[in-house]
Amino acid sequence: MAEFDFDVVELGPADHPEEGEQAPDFTRPLVNDEYWADTSLSAVCAESDDPVLVLFHPMDGAFPATYLWNEVRDRAWHEDATVVGVSISTPYAHKDLLEERGVAGQARLFSDPKNGVAEAYGIDMDVDGMEGLAEPRPAVFLLDSDRTVEYAWVGEEWPAFPDYDAVEAQL
Repeated sequence: MAEFDFDVVELGPADHPEEGEQAPDFTRPLVNDEYWADTSLSAVCAESDDPVLVLFHPMDGAFPATYLWNEVRDRAWHEDATVVGVSISTPYAHKDLLEERGVAGQARLFSDPKNGVAEAYGIDMDVDGMEGLAEPRPAVFLLDSDRTVEYAWVGEEWPAFPDYDAVEAQL
């Protein structure tokens, strides 16, 4: 079994949208299992009959992203919500992640290489040891049709994982 050698990094509190507030809108390439197109979060929310679950995660090759998307797949959250992810990875990497994690057709991923969405949400963080490279903190936001936050969780350390049972209870 492989061992991981990393330190837990304390990130402290973040200035993110709270329950009852409206989440910031943005437009970025939204990747599905066939193609990608510039799409706004407000359009995703307005078009969905279900709440929209927005999952911020590190770049697609990082182990926290793998664990997160395995949970999403295994818990079949797409049955109760429209599931979208946000990370700094490219559309090409997102297409691979959707296939590799078995969530193609169940989730879509916004590509945000400059990390502007995480900045707008107040959840950006520097990648340890890589000056000038930032990515989103692990975070979960459950939104209604007008982007009102119904549930919010943001990691205060890295790595951090949401309480999957708590997220599922909100769905």
